[in-house]
Amino acid sequence: MHFSNYNAFAEALQATCRISDPWIEGEPRFRLEPILLTNAVYADLSEAAERIGALYDELCALVLKQPSLLDFFDLTPYQRLMWLASDGIWHGIARLDLFLLPDGRVQMCEMNSDTPSGEAEAVLLNSIFAPTFPPTQDPNRDFPKRFVEMLRSFPVPINSASQPTEAKRIGIIFPTEIPEDLSMILCYEEWLQDAGFEIVFGAPFNLHPMPGGTVGMFGKRIHIALRHYKTDWWAERESVWKDGLHFPDEEPLARELALILEAVANGHLQVVNPFGAALTQNKLTMALFWQMRSSFSTEAQETIQRYVPETLRLCDAKDTTALEKNDWVLKSDYGCEGDEVIIGRAVTDEVWQQSLEEAIPTRWILQRFFEAAPTEDGYIPNYGVYLLGGCRGGIYTRLAPVATDYRALSVATFLEN
Repeated sequence: MHFSNYNAFAEALQATCRISDPWIEGEPRFRLEPILLTNAVYADLSEAAERIGALYDELCALVLKQPSLLDFFDLTPYQRLMWLASDGIWHGIARLDLFLLPDGRVQMCEMNSDTPSGEAEAVLLNSIFAPTFPPTQDPNRDFPKRFVEMLRSFPVPINSASQPTEAKRIGIIFPTEIPEDLSMILCYEEWLQDAGFEIVFGAPFNLHPMPGGTVGMFGKRIHIALRHYKTDWWAERESVWKDGLHFPDEEPLARELALILEAVANGHLQVVNPFGAALTQNKLTMALFWQMRSSFSTEAQETIQRYVPETLRLCDAKDTTALEKNDWVLKSDYGCEGDEVIIGRAVTDEVWQQSLEEAIPTRWILQRFFEAAPTEDGYIPNYGVYLLGGCRGGIYTRLAPVATDYRALSVATFLEN
């Protein structure tokens, strides 16, 4: 479909009844000109995503084998509980935020393995623009089918009599008071209902016990809890700054976690993404990759060297005053979408030094800055490659002048034939 102006596009987007916010702060949230990738570039990005996903899987196995490694992460008691209860299971869907360097190499910025978003934008944008760009390939065309297949791959829960039961009802758990990702939730509902599932919506606070140790929402037993509520929101909420303010909801969701973890342990419920993501979502993992490279397999070591920028914990930096700020990026453990990310070359010396002084050292990493290749109009493309069950499932591209944050432009992404 060709659009003469942005207003026409906005009307088409709103007509999907999924995405209702084509503008943000009065500015367009989308770009009308899609990104066109060669198959070779997409293959490189996909290979990077799959290899990094395998690297994180190896990390989880390593931490299970050496529980003392948990001390590397400044986890709260409830974050630690979620990891220990997960038995190392962390993955269903993830998004790898990747960048292309001027020489064509791929670098990782971060992995969102907890509650990745952007699925609605990725799928709907491509479907709207696809008729305009034949004969290109749509890498997101099969995303809904692959998403359903990923969910079906999890073991079937049992009923109260310890017999297998068909997983037919999915409880989508999300922060119902925050509308930002509602478009994605509505897409999930559509895709899953088309696949024959019954859907119940709710927040963690709507979970309640059902007979036989099962769990329900609004009086209906759920077999799969599709979780879009961050692991660090289930746990204690603590500021990453020495002078940070207290959160109004800083207490852990103790009742809800006890209910859901017990049901999972007894085989009555599956959680996707599993709570092992409490560890893989933590950015200190990238510092551990570098500090303990020799503990990983040869292939994993190559993945670290090839895709993961040099990273160390802030508490391991010997002399932060000697750091050349233009060479480093400061990131908190669970910050995402540009939140709690300080790019040295994008801030003043005063802001950089104050950030280093006020950051709780065990909660932050220093990551080597890399220069990504810009588009012709000066934007930096962030290629968000989705993993579904460890395999590439699609791509969500955003464009920003510097760091990718909520103001970044979402753009359709196609592949050359």
